[in-house]
Amino acid sequence: MMPQGIAVLGATGSIGASTLDVAARHPERFRVVGLSAHRDVERLAALCEQHSPAFAAIADESCTSELEMRLATAGLDTRVLAGPQGLVELAELPDADVVMAAIVGAAGLEPTLAAVRAGKRVLLANKESLVMAGPLFMREVRERGVTLLPIDSEHNAVFQCMPRDFDRGLDQVGVSRVLLTASGGPFREASVDSLEAVTPEQACAHPNWSMGRKISVDSATLMNKGLEVIEAHWLFDVPPERIEVVVHPQSVIHSLVAYTDGSVLAQLGNPDMRTPIAHAMAWPERIEAGVAPLDLLEVARLDFQAADKVQFPCLRLAYDALGAGGTATTVLNAANEVAVAAFLDDCLAFTAIPGVIEETLAALGVAPAEDLDTVVAWDQQARQHAGRLLTRYAHRRRTA
Repeated sequence: MMPQGIAVLGATGSIGASTLDVAARHPERFRVVGLSAHRDVERLAALCEQHSPAFAAIADESCTSELEMRLATAGLDTRVLAGPQGLVELAELPDADVVMAAIVGAAGLEPTLAAVRAGKRVLLANKESLVMAGPLFMREVRERGVTLLPIDSEHNAVFQCMPRDFDRGLDQVGVSRVLLTASGGPFREASVDSLEAVTPEQACAHPNWSMGRKISVDSATLMNKGLEVIEAHWLFDVPPERIEVVVHPQSVIHSLVAYTDGSVLAQLGNPDMRTPIAHAMAWPERIEAGVAPLDLLEVARLDFQAADKVQFPCLRLAYDALGAGGTATTVLNAANEVAVAAFLDDCLAFTAIPGVIEETLAALGVAPAEDLDTVVAWDQQARQHAGRLLTRYAHRRRTA
């Protein structure tokens, strides 16, 4: 077999690093043909030296010259692509059989959709593609006959526990519920009153997973789980009322699928993203991922509790937006990105994040999400509205 060409969108993030680690363990199976970063030139150049891709894309066009200079100094022939269009070109590379879609946030939608339209095997770590444009995205997947494999540990676990023919309909294959597990984040046992003084450093200190700052904050608010509910709805065609979130502090069971005969299948493993990544990269085969075997005797216990939507209102907002349909989930995601960025810049209180989101949803309403232009327009409108709210919330914080 010739090695499969793989392009990694978001190569400098934690998912990108894990993907490249798995690929490096199996050079007979995979060759890296393209890498992208937002603006981390130093890290991207170092990865290019390590993996020698034919192409490297930098989303921030102001960094193009610096990247070209670094690559030339290193004696590499890697061609530089720049800007949002550069990311799309990387996703469409003829030599890329597989595209890892690991760009965080709304910026990942267009290149991920481009990979689908180019007929690539898409490994989906960018949940925003489905949160923002679920109907459009899944329609393209079906029409192009694309193999779409989920990378989020929860959705990859559900995929492993589902029957192969689940696309016939869950009732037809005997699936009654999907249960997504959540660690509960760093504030699982915190009182609501104590969350007002949470700092970005505290919110990013996840007890089990090593992740980027934005997704760490989403995990702390449980918005990440809300986005995963939306993603699960589109990936597996599950009604919202049949998706349950269960807090599981050990992060050993990554998700479960319940069947009508009373069976519940679970996928277990150490909290290491190389497991779902290796599963998707080799599917339907299995390959070594560099992950330590799970020792159940060391784990010793598995705990579960209900997700508290009062303590973590972002989870409720995600369910509400999914129920509203149309552009509501686009607005939810955009307002959340604005609020989280403000919190990380120490300009917004942790407890104000859901307030910004809820007010933005209420102000903008809902429209049908019929095409990409509509989705992008509502995304921008939501960002602008949420941005205007920040001043008022920041004032509240100063006067509190």
